[in-house]
Amino acid sequence: MSHMQEGNTPEGEDLPQPEVRRSKMGVSLIWLVPIIAALVGISLLVNHFISAGPQIEVTFQTGEGIEIGKTQVKYKNVVIGKVTSMRLSKDRTHVRVQIDLEKNASEFATKGTRYWVVRPRIGAGGVSGFDTLLSGAFIGADTGTSEEDQSDFTGLETPPAVTHGAPGRRFQLHTADLGSLDIGSPVYFRRIQVGRIVSYELDKDGKGVSLQLFVDGPNDRFVTKDSRFWNASGVDVSLGADGLKLNTQSLATVIAGGVAFQDPLGPHDETPAPEMSEYTLFADQGTALAPPDGKPRYIRMRFEHSLRGLNVDAPVELLGVKVGKVVSVNLDYDPEKHSFPVVVGALVYPQRLGKAHEKLAQVLGGDPETLFPRIMKGLVEHGLRAQARSGNLLTGQLYIAMDVDPKAAKVPFDANGKPLEVPTVPGDFDHLQEQLSSIVDKISKIPFDSIGKNVDGSLKELNGTLHQVNTELLPEAKKTLQGVNRTVGTANDALSENSPLQQNIANTLEELQRTVRSVRAFTDYLGRHPEALLRGRGADAPPPASAPPSTKQGKEGQP
Repeated sequence: MSHMQEGNTPEGEDLPQPEVRRSKMGVSLIWLVPIIAALVGISLLVNHFISAGPQIEVTFQTGEGIEIGKTQVKYKNVVIGKVTSMRLSKDRTHVRVQIDLEKNASEFATKGTRYWVVRPRIGAGGVSGFDTLLSGAFIGADTGTSEEDQSDFTGLETPPAVTHGAPGRRFQLHTADLGSLDIGSPVYFRRIQVGRIVSYELDKDGKGVSLQLFVDGPNDRFVTKDSRFWNASGVDVSLGADGLKLNTQSLATVIAGGVAFQDPLGPHDETPAPEMSEYTLFADQGTALAPPDGKPRYIRMRFEHSLRGLNVDAPVELLGVKVGKVVSVNLDYDPEKHSFPVVVGALVYPQRLGKAHEKLAQVLGGDPETLFPRIMKGLVEHGLRAQARSGNLLTGQLYIAMDVDPKAAKVPFDANGKPLEVPTVPGDFDHLQEQLSSIVDKISKIPFDSIGKNVDGSLKELNGTLHQVNTELLPEAKKTLQGVNRTVGTANDALSENSPLQQNIANTLEELQRTVRSVRAFTDYLGRHPEALLRGRGADAPPPASAPPSTKQGKEGQP
């Protein structure tokens, strides 16, 4: 028992030996497991290499928003690859991002393909990439037209304004300066956005800026050979000799700037312009739609009076038609007169005269280069004079007006002079000043002192007279009026209805009437009885028998 507890085998008993069976194939089946695993791994590797796309490397200024293994590459919102690694460049000025493209996106590893990081941006074209706030930034791609393979690219810092294959056409503008325009600034046609500015660069000679804009199709057909482009940025407010002007486009244009275009009014070439046609970008719509100016001509005018209110760019008008603008206003010195005349330089555009210029050219003929001096010579001989006039009474700004005055005095004119000097006449304010001076001179000749002395003496006499009237005449007049009042009162009392005089007069009249009636009865009696003058009056006849008086007679007999 004790041996069994100690685990010892009883003596004499042999342990069973394991039976070893040898495979007929000579190889154990357990080796199939690693072999199958190896085959699966190899198949996976082969499948990976077969399905893997090209690997490219893109350089960006910064790796903001890019994460290894998470940031995707999209084209039209379809995933075509993923960022696999990112590292700094040797000079640490940019980052190099390695991207594994899908196999079906091999065309994005060709020359001309563009890559950029899509992040939330607020630019001239509005807010973009807003959805990346939740999903994270991704790399946008736009394929090119080349079939040449390329694996190293330089990423764009801003999304391209126009992607490859977008319908539309590109055009080029030339301007003196960029102003408030930028890449993405809108392009308007009849206040509807139809395109955008895609690039700009300084001209090689440094005298201007060239812009490239893209007009989306099918609206690009509205860009014709005669289209005019102008800068529609901001609020165009001008207060000049022509008065107050205000012109704006949309609110977005006011804030971010923009370009507008339109065909000129009247007959023009409506043929659609070919791609990359070049145009001039004018400063405003009025200048853009104005008729062609042609070659400018420089003239000079000399004024002998102050031109306060005349500024550069002030208009120059011929019979009310704007034909040019002032380009310089300078002082000169005349040693003979010891005066400071004002010399005004201006550019005039003869073609702005239209039909008048064509007819003058036909009449005068000759060399076109000398046509303008000959036209000016003829006009000056017929009384053409330049005059500074007030264009705005509110601001006091002046402009140059050239009118023909047939009564103007003859002046010499050098048609060969360079520059041509146009004779001038004083301005309208100068005429007004001369008239006022003449009036002041006439007023100054009036003997105000003598008149004042005479008026003073007269006033003294008048004062004495009034004093005498007040102290002497008025009391007497007052007394007279009081006497007149009393007399009138007495007369009123005498003539009143109940006055004794009236009663006496009435009694007298009654007595007179009775006397008249007695005389009349006496004369009637004598008429009937003239013998009464000799015999005296006879006895009175008896009264006739009384009869009852009728009602009518009784009424008539009543007094």
